[in-house]
Amino acid sequence: MQGKLIIFAAPSGSGKSTIINSIMADGGADALNLHFSISATSRPPRGQEQNGVEYFFLTPDEFRAKIANDEFVEYEEVYKDRFYGTLKSQVDKQLDAGENVIFDVDVNGAMRIKQLYGKRALSIFIQPPSIEELRNRLEKRATDAPDVIEQRIERAKYELSQAEKFDEVVVNANLEIAQVEALALVEDFLDE
Repeated sequence: MQGKLIIFAAPSGSGKSTIINSIMADGGADALNLHFSISATSRPPRGQEQNGVEYFFLTPDEFRAKIANDEFVEYEEVYKDRFYGTLKSQVDKQLDAGENVIFDVDVNGAMRIKQLYGKRALSIFIQPPSIEELRNRLEKRATDAPDVIEQRIERAKYELSQAEKFDEVVVNANLEIAQVEALALVEDFLDE
């Protein structure tokens, strides 16, 4: 039986990664046959990273050639010559193996994946309760300079305007409740 796709997107600081990790933890990944997609990148490996495990490592020119050949489900050039993306061949390989593939991507990538896979994909938007709360979370993380936080807030405004295009929206006002809601959505979708 072919697998399905679960797509998560959210503004930075919304708790998306924490929610995804809670779904994958405590045997959840095994019970739901969930597997992360392995992305491609044009950045060099870090530390002990291995090609085909953490990422598929490509040169910028190899990445561009795959873009030209329409080999990506979604991709983004984050900085000049620094690409990240998801190869169609990898996703299809995982789906054909019966795996349910989980994605942690930006809003535009999420919409491209949903468009390509249609009803085989569930798109979930994790929404902060407000822009003010998002700003508070980003400031509390203390990982970004004030100007970077402002850039993230401006991007979040655009991302929030796209929430209605997703199959489901989970408002993360209370992390435990949001985790339960997101897990229930995933379980219901996989049971269909």
